[in-house]
Amino acid sequence: QVQLVESGGGLVQAGDSLRLSCVASGRTFVNCDMAWFRQAPGKEREFVAVINWNDGSSYYANSMKGRFTISRDKAKNTMYLQMNSLKHEDTAIYYCALDRSPGGSTSLRAYEYWGQGTQVTVSS
Repeated sequence: QVQLVESGGGLVQAGDSLRLSCVASGRTFVNCDMAWFRQAPGKEREFVAVINWNDGSSYYANSMKGRFTISRDKAKNTMYLQMNSLKHEDTAIYYCALDRSPGGSTSLRAYEYWGQGTQVTVSS
């Protein structure tokens, strides 16, 4: 079993920055993808970014490119999401997820493990 725990959310103003963290524990894999998704009130959960644990290659949703940066620290078993120039429409619960079969998927269905989420609220 894998446990994912997010942290770093909060209430910020438009234009501010936040860094989210996701610590993974439990079962280990030779390789995996880890990703961030988000869900705004009344909307479906959407893909934000994904990173390959081994080589660090990453992919972003178009609307996040240039503002968000995904990274990981292997030694700490931790994935990050640096969010800059935050907008009101970035308000959502942000979830981290893990896919045991890495392929850069942007689909929720590919991810077997999920964290509980961390709330990000951006005031306009």
